[in-house]
Amino acid sequence: MDAVRLIGIGRRALAQSQDAPDIMREAWQAQALAQAIGSRLALQGPPELRGEAHALTEAGARGSGGSAIPVVGAGGIRAAQITELGDVQEALRDLGALLGDVGIALVAVASASFEEGAYWQCMESIDAADESRDRVLEILRRLPQWDSRPRRHEAEPGSDSAA
Repeated sequence: MDAVRLIGIGRRALAQSQDAPDIMREAWQAQALAQAIGSRLALQGPPELRGEAHALTEAGARGSGGSAIPVVGAGGIRAAQITELGDVQEALRDLGALLGDVGIALVAVASASFEEGAYWQCMESIDAADESRDRVLEILRRLPQWDSRPRRHEAEPGSDSAA
């Protein structure tokens, strides 16, 4: 499935989340998407962006790993369904928006939390989502430079230039 479509599913699921466990589950799903998109971009993207893509993968892993992995639910891990990135700029813009939404939702959960452990878990998740979003924004900032650079084209059939 296209990354943009999966991110849209995640945004709708987060918007429909009714309680703290649902929001935490969607935050985890968003971080897993960040990890998967970063990984694909590191493998398939331009060499100039691979360092940032690896950093996004690591930030996503930090936010979707650990001992506090929520029960994923019947739909499974959305990130496992990615078959293609599609429009990279659109996917990154949408992922950045999803991670921003996750941060806002987690602030609300942390503010309402009466348990210290849950509060700190939210704080760690907020930090991870913020770091992932920063990585996404950095990749987006550098992506136009890559997209607009001159490309080497193979010679047209019948032209005098050699490839």
